[in-house]
Amino acid sequence: MRDAQNRPITAGGFVSSGPVIFQDISRPSGLSEWRNATGSPQKQYIVDSLGGGVALLDYNNDGWMDIYLVNGMTYDAINGKGQIPHSALFRNNHNGTFTNVATQSGVTNDRWGVGVAVGDFNNDGWPDLYVTNVTGGNRLYRNNHDGTFTDVAASAGVALGGWSTGPTFGDYDGDGFLDLFVPGYVSYDFTHPAAASSDQVASNSCRFRDVPVFCGPRGLRGEHDHLFHNNGNGTFTDVSEKAHVNDAPGYYGLTSLFVDLEGNGRPDLLVANDSTPNYLYRNKRDGTFEDVSFEAGFAVNGNGRPTATMGIAVGDDRNDGKLDIATTVFSDDSDVLYRSTDSLSFDDVSQEAGIAETTIPFLGWGAAFIDYDNDGWKDLFFANGHVYPQVDRHDWGTSYAQRPLLFRNTHNGKFELVSAVKGTGIGMVLTARGAAFGDLFNDGRIDVVINNIDGPPTLLRNVMPQRHWVEFHLIGGAKSPRDAVGATVYVHAGGLTQRGDVLSGGSFASSNDPRVHFGLGDTAVIKGAEVHWPDGTREIIHVPAADCIYTVEQGRGITGQVCSAVAVKVPRPQ
Repeated sequence: MRDAQNRPITAGGFVSSGPVIFQDISRPSGLSEWRNATGSPQKQYIVDSLGGGVALLDYNNDGWMDIYLVNGMTYDAINGKGQIPHSALFRNNHNGTFTNVATQSGVTNDRWGVGVAVGDFNNDGWPDLYVTNVTGGNRLYRNNHDGTFTDVAASAGVALGGWSTGPTFGDYDGDGFLDLFVPGYVSYDFTHPAAASSDQVASNSCRFRDVPVFCGPRGLRGEHDHLFHNNGNGTFTDVSEKAHVNDAPGYYGLTSLFVDLEGNGRPDLLVANDSTPNYLYRNKRDGTFEDVSFEAGFAVNGNGRPTATMGIAVGDDRNDGKLDIATTVFSDDSDVLYRSTDSLSFDDVSQEAGIAETTIPFLGWGAAFIDYDNDGWKDLFFANGHVYPQVDRHDWGTSYAQRPLLFRNTHNGKFELVSAVKGTGIGMVLTARGAAFGDLFNDGRIDVVINNIDGPPTLLRNVMPQRHWVEFHLIGGAKSPRDAVGATVYVHAGGLTQRGDVLSGGSFASSNDPRVHFGLGDTAVIKGAEVHWPDGTREIIHVPAADCIYTVEQGRGITGQVCSAVAVKVPRPQ
């Protein structure tokens, strides 16, 4: 597929004029001073290909979202011949700029990083970070309340040691403490890397369209998944086998997400697997899960084939109270929209919904349902980038660096592709991997942070004309997780009932803004809001006005608010 200038459609198809939705402010914001480094530019081995995730969190509790970016590792650094790449923690300066404070905060990781999830695991009111790595063990960064963190992974029992990917926090057993799920990818040996000449893998798994590429994941031994139960005293217990989520076949896990798909107050578990069937585990409410992946329709796509699934997004895009699931996949397949038809029953409606044909040449990673235009209907954003640099040397209609895709919700179960205006945030090509979504400037518009492999990150500022909106920062009570992960909010306004969930994890190995955002269109009057807390209680909230971020504490209602007067003027791109 090529555009009028004979460019692959993944790196072309731009238009000269049209609505400007996102602006790239990576440089004026300060984010471009940092750079991801993962393996070698040639991508000789599979470990070079994944890149890192992104997390949005308010690490210093000042009411503004900060940004954590996971870094990889280089072979020179491993061999002591180069500087070790550091992960970044960018503090929000409230003026459209960010400052990297990772070193003084103690969260540089200094290992071959992949994924990140945010969760207040000790219920002290401060967000903690779980960072996954290829080797050397994972990190559990406990927030010290003073701008610094301490890695307590080893003492907490969650360090592991193999190649971990996209984690998720969730209170699966309803005891008020966040538990932790960590998918495993490939059992990788740096001393004997998987190559075409190696006896570790069949040579036919080292070719793509009959061109030599890095080997795997097919043909390699998969790393098992792990579920850690939070003991409530700062430690965790591995209950993977007991809970029946240990991934006995050894699939290649990339991203996971605890989310209540049944609406019964206990989170189910989604796992995106590469080149193998996906998992959907139903929470049985007795401390165990049941694998209903095939019965639910999530294991494979509508053609009955497993996909190389990278990312997961969930959202109520039809405003019917049900959560649909979107997944990003490898090129030559279409991204998938799994539409909820009943309790834990999904149909692949990618073709009917209008996302299938467009996404086939793209290789997708980070993803989210976001209401980018605040019209009250959730849209779809996909971040893209290939894994094989070799594609640029062949006439395959695809490219290594790729443009992101934004699909607008047309309010009838369908989506339409938003034109990529040249020079704007969706009219650029990136080597995207992890992506996180949230209101970085407290102006009621959803922005995007993308972690690009072997390059600086991208910050896309939402510059759409303002419409009405409302956001909620939830604080759980004595029997719920303090950060309210697992809570669901319903907002009634403008003839619609919208649903939003507090989640940790998802996208690709990333974590979004934990505040729940709702676009209201031209409606400034909110008829009501209802919070379903993780402990099963429900609370009606009277919302006095639109265009505010409300703090809601369980059992106490609204206890704080920040309204649109604080909107930040962001420097224009250079």
